[in-house]
Amino acid sequence: MRRFDYIKQPETLLTPEIVQMIVSIHEHKGKQELFLEANIDELKTLLAVALIQSTGASNRIEGIFTSDKRLEELVNQKSEPRNRSEQEIAGYREVLATIHESYEYVVPRPNIILQLYRDLYSYSQGAIGGSYKNSDNVIAEIDAEGNQKARFIPVPAFQTAEAMDELCSRFLEAWEADHMDKLVLIPMFILDFLCIHPFNDGNGRMSRLLTLLLFYKAGYIVGKYVSMEMLIEKTKETYYEALQASSAGWHENENNYAPFVKYYLGIVLKAYNEFENRVEHLKNRTLSKPDRIKAMIDQKVGKITKKEIMELCPDISKVTVERTLTELVKSGYIAKVGAGPSTGYVRI
Repeated sequence: MRRFDYIKQPETLLTPEIVQMIVSIHEHKGKQELFLEANIDELKTLLAVALIQSTGASNRIEGIFTSDKRLEELVNQKSEPRNRSEQEIAGYREVLATIHESYEYVVPRPNIILQLYRDLYSYSQGAIGGSYKNSDNVIAEIDAEGNQKARFIPVPAFQTAEAMDELCSRFLEAWEADHMDKLVLIPMFILDFLCIHPFNDGNGRMSRLLTLLLFYKAGYIVGKYVSMEMLIEKTKETYYEALQASSAGWHENENNYAPFVKYYLGIVLKAYNEFENRVEHLKNRTLSKPDRIKAMIDQKVGKITKKEIMELCPDISKVTVERTLTELVKSGYIAKVGAGPSTGYVRI
């Protein structure tokens, strides 16, 4: 049986690179408190947008799609799911809402994780959620020739309950002892969870929900305002590379957590940088919306896309962004570059 060492193993991960990332995140966390105190009303907009982005991105990573319009309706509970994909999206919304609203009271014990998994499938037909896998599963990959091969063999079904009990017990002991920075412990736990792969389906989505839960419990609540799931989606290939590198030798207790830890610390840093940028843009709300868009373009080095503008200013409608960009192009203030999805705008 795999050993879960959250006491001595984390010490080996404190390389200069990882320590520097941790120090940077601690500095951002200090600013976080100031932003939250000063921008309560403005942050409601970021919160609403991040809920939609997180729900959409985490499901898209697993190949679960719907239209942007339907996604917004489902997250805002303005419509009932119409098909299996939308049922799973609605379930993700339910668990994400629970974590956002009650993370202080949600402890990652096996029974709680099973309840969250049950809720993930609360809109789905049949008894999918609420129990561990009933057959062995394989994490597979498809090569360039289209052939599928096993990348990782998780814990067998008959050992899953025992592995989850041990995982949660050892992790909570280290968490409560508070001898090691939780920024290191959280990615370690998530990697071990993924290597156990405790469910028949939904392991990736559950891992991302548990990631948010644990970061929130540790005081890093940036994921409420900037979708960490979307940042993972944008770096999906790097995510899978880090997961593969850190899971090699896992069954033999010889794996190296460092690639996965560094990946997740990088995601947290990126989230904080985006959060602070968005709050800065919100401070400009005394300006007209076209002037805010113009100011954003002035601050951007290189090309900026319509999508980036809408992410930075979620309170400005798509119509307003498009109209402003058109007017700025006509006036010769900016130039349109590229075509299709890669279309962008640069300051002349």
